[in-house]
Amino acid sequence: MLRQSHFVRLLLAASCLCAVADSQTAGGDDFHVYRDGPRITLTAQRLRLLERERERRSPRWENFEAAVKSGQLFTGVPSLEPGIAGALYYRITKDEAIGRKAILSLMTLGPKATPNVTDELRQLAIVFDWCAPLLTKTETDELAAKLELELRQSAAETPTVASQNARVLAAIALADRLPDAGDSILRDVVEKWWRGKIVPEVAAGRPAIARQDMYLLFEMMHAIRDNTKVDLRESLVEYFKMLPLEYIVGHYPSPFPGSQNDVRVPVYAENREPDTVEAGWSRAAGLALVAYDTNAVNHQFVQGWLMNDRFQMRDALGATYEFLWANPYQPGLSYATLPLVFHDPQTGHVFARSSWDDDATWIGYFDGTLQLFQNSGVQTLRPGTPLPRPLRIGTAVITKAVEPSTAKLRLDSETLFVLGLTPNATYGVEVDDQELDFLKTDVGGTLVVKAPEGTDAGIRVWRVP
Repeated sequence: MLRQSHFVRLLLAASCLCAVADSQTAGGDDFHVYRDGPRITLTAQRLRLLERERERRSPRWENFEAAVKSGQLFTGVPSLEPGIAGALYYRITKDEAIGRKAILSLMTLGPKATPNVTDELRQLAIVFDWCAPLLTKTETDELAAKLELELRQSAAETPTVASQNARVLAAIALADRLPDAGDSILRDVVEKWWRGKIVPEVAAGRPAIARQDMYLLFEMMHAIRDNTKVDLRESLVEYFKMLPLEYIVGHYPSPFPGSQNDVRVPVYAENREPDTVEAGWSRAAGLALVAYDTNAVNHQFVQGWLMNDRFQMRDALGATYEFLWANPYQPGLSYATLPLVFHDPQTGHVFARSSWDDDATWIGYFDGTLQLFQNSGVQTLRPGTPLPRPLRIGTAVITKAVEPSTAKLRLDSETLFVLGLTPNATYGVEVDDQELDFLKTDVGGTLVVKAPEGTDAGIRVWRVP
């Protein structure tokens, strides 16, 4: 005869299987979370890597340890994310004193201490998940109640990458306490928001995912896949195939000095100075991107681009993410072998540079913004303003036309990129000694004109009514 406790476990397991079957029948994917903690980011494989880094006293571990023990983190500055740093340090070292500091730093946070509910919810979820063994029953109940309250509040916010990231992490952290093990929240994020709104926007060539949100996107993608086996990339295969390459070329050539390390500055359209914090999050996004698929060739180019000690993050905030995501033992490919011209017809973005050196001339056309970078400075051209001169890079010539475009241009290369035309429109293209052709611009208004190698001819482009 079965003991009662064993019978209860069997009954619960059967109930779970029925719930999973019902979910899969209704929605195709199973979003129930049954994995043991920690569930957010710290898979068994990642934990082993981080523990080995500590044993080897790697530079990344020593930078992270120094940041935690310096006292700078636990000074009441939420933007440094003391809870996440302390929780990670506890998880690797089992240092309960630091773990307690991480818990207290989150329990004392309030609406005035954090930028918004979304930011606090994300940090709460991670600390609740990573520091679970340290929490008393009272603390567990108190933090769980706080998480559930903020989770309900966040549902009323306009969906963004940041708010959906926070909802996902909270649902995964609270799965044991939710009646459906997180299924309804994760299903809503994936099916209604991601597949229902973001995927169609991206497929239409609209900038639905901002560059500054890329880290939060990949953090969320890791959490969903680690706990449900659902891969968000499957809805946008070509977009994610090109994304690693665009990530590399979407940074200005010249490094910028940070407080403790040089940084690579991601593109921005505003008229301002480079933001080193933004650059740090961009690097963290690249590290998380590589970790998502270490076997993909394009990801290995990003790995080769990131693994330069000159850019290793050493500040109090960056050291946490450098240690968490970087894998210096992962092979990388040399980014210097990549083409100097990048064009993605899905987004309409064009990036080109004269070389892979820090002093290269660079041009970027993204989200309707045209920029020229040279002599360590960025020049943003106003809409309707042509380039001062056509820019030849490698086997391509890049120019910006002003509509209506009927002027002749000199085509002395294999490919001509004409920027700033009407998106998804047809243009007549007449090259000297060539037959008249009709070409269509991409979603960004870029016209790509191919010519035989060694061509030196005039070209006339005009809009077809």
